[in-house]
Amino acid sequence: MKKLFAPLFALALMYTPLCAENITVDNLNRNYIVYAPKNLGAQRPLLISCHGMNQDAGYQKDMLKIEAIADTAKFVTVFPNGIDRGWDIGGDRDLRFMQALIDEMVAKYDIDRNRVYISGFSMGGMFTYHAMNRMADTFAAFAPISGYPMGGGNYTSSRPVPIIHTHGTTDDVVNFGGVSGTMAGWVKRNGCPTKATVVKPYRAGHITKHTWGPGENGVEVVLLELANKGHWISNDIVFTGEEIWNFCKRYSLELKDPSVKFTSPDDGLRYVTFGGASEVPSITLKATASDPDGEVTKVAFYLDDELLTEMTEEPYTYVLDNLSKGTHVVRAVVTDDEGRTGSNQRTIYVEEPTGSYLLTKVFTSAGSVPEGWSTYDGNEKRTGFSSGFGSGSRVFQFTGEKRDFDWGLYTRNVTGGAKAGYARYADKGTSTTLMLHPGNYQILTRVANWNIETFSPVTVAVETVDGKSVFSETFTPTSNVGNSASNSFSGTWLRKLIFDITEKGRYVVTFYTADAPWADLVVGQAALSRKGNVSAIGNTETENPIVSVEYYSMTGLCVNPTSPGIYICKETMKNGSSRSYKVVRK
Repeated sequence: MKKLFAPLFALALMYTPLCAENITVDNLNRNYIVYAPKNLGAQRPLLISCHGMNQDAGYQKDMLKIEAIADTAKFVTVFPNGIDRGWDIGGDRDLRFMQALIDEMVAKYDIDRNRVYISGFSMGGMFTYHAMNRMADTFAAFAPISGYPMGGGNYTSSRPVPIIHTHGTTDDVVNFGGVSGTMAGWVKRNGCPTKATVVKPYRAGHITKHTWGPGENGVEVVLLELANKGHWISNDIVFTGEEIWNFCKRYSLELKDPSVKFTSPDDGLRYVTFGGASEVPSITLKATASDPDGEVTKVAFYLDDELLTEMTEEPYTYVLDNLSKGTHVVRAVVTDDEGRTGSNQRTIYVEEPTGSYLLTKVFTSAGSVPEGWSTYDGNEKRTGFSSGFGSGSRVFQFTGEKRDFDWGLYTRNVTGGAKAGYARYADKGTSTTLMLHPGNYQILTRVANWNIETFSPVTVAVETVDGKSVFSETFTPTSNVGNSASNSFSGTWLRKLIFDITEKGRYVVTFYTADAPWADLVVGQAALSRKGNVSAIGNTETENPIVSVEYYSMTGLCVNPTSPGIYICKETMKNGSSRSYKVVRK
């Protein structure tokens, strides 16, 4: 850890500890700097702000620049010094230091214990996450800056916790790439909607604010994403100290507002229907509600701001029928015996595509299994949206100078079993339902191998949701990424797959690896479209499979397409019919 952080901070301005106040904890002399405004008043809040590794309290105070805010809002800020300019991010030593500091501030400044907040930069941010899991009943809100648990997060707090995390996208010390997994873990722990409310630009064009919430007890998880900012505290346009205070001041351990939480449905349900009107099944709305200092008097459900029903006693349920095409917001609003309210919401999408529909548009978060997709590798099934994965089936963001796609979903077959490795769209248990009416359909796809230089076949199948195959086609990818998302790769052919649907129903699209140990695939692109009515010749695996494939140059010569260029692919079916289309090999 020291080796990682030392180079950046070797030139950091160091402050003498002579101005620090002292306290004895575990027979050790610990020190800190405190800033308390004049005319503070009684029962005021406290913010503890922890420095980064190889820094100190004076440096943290100078960088956070929070004194003017504290003067106006009337709160105390403490800047503690870690031992050897670092923090114990795995044990209890510095947690006991934090508790002793709070006790000291309560005695000296009459601090309100219900409004104590903790923040920290870099390693101090990592320590802030450590405190979430171990001191959630001590701190009312948490504000890490440019730091998260680099070895993987734990999400075991004793209660839902409000979080505001600030991070620069070009941070070369604590990489921004690990933030999404950490946020997702706390979003899930806090019972927040998995879809964030995004404000871009926020204050300026390079700043994006992501807000997940409200979750349990009304908490939110907020990420301030600072484009092209490095490993430092922001004090231009976005002032980190101001953002932290404006967030934290909303929270107290002495909860007063009631809270409501959806137990059904999941957030982000998506119904996609081709070739006919959407047939959305009945959706049961279920919610639980509580009030920490009184009683719940009613819970109301709203659809797109229109009142559906009000209930004065449990169970709080309502059956929603006949959703029309469009994006719908369902809200639950709870009211308590003091007239206070709390709310929660779910978003439901009903889509009827008339053109090409990109199944891979949700590949936007590295280390995740995307919404609407599931994966299986013979040992573990993962269902999206889930994230925080550093190995196994997951999305990669490709960064090679030359690449055929920017994002791809990787899966593998670790056992070699039949159909034991796959990536599947609209599987049971995901948030997406794919309804197909009878017609002729097309899938355009680019699929590569991940780490097989000799290449390994891939099968694309269209199946009923119960597993009956209505179409499948096997081909061998023409590119191999090479076991690193930063590699260059090219030559991934665009495959055109044509099939018929003869019965209306719910279907899935599955990409299978070969039935061999460690066979793999990366789905880089998959677009589905309906081309018209059922074709006259048919083209299903059982009725009319492809029996031969030939490639021709643009001058009409039959060739083996191993070199870059433009070719005509001719596919011949069992009944003698054929189809041709252009392919490009890069």
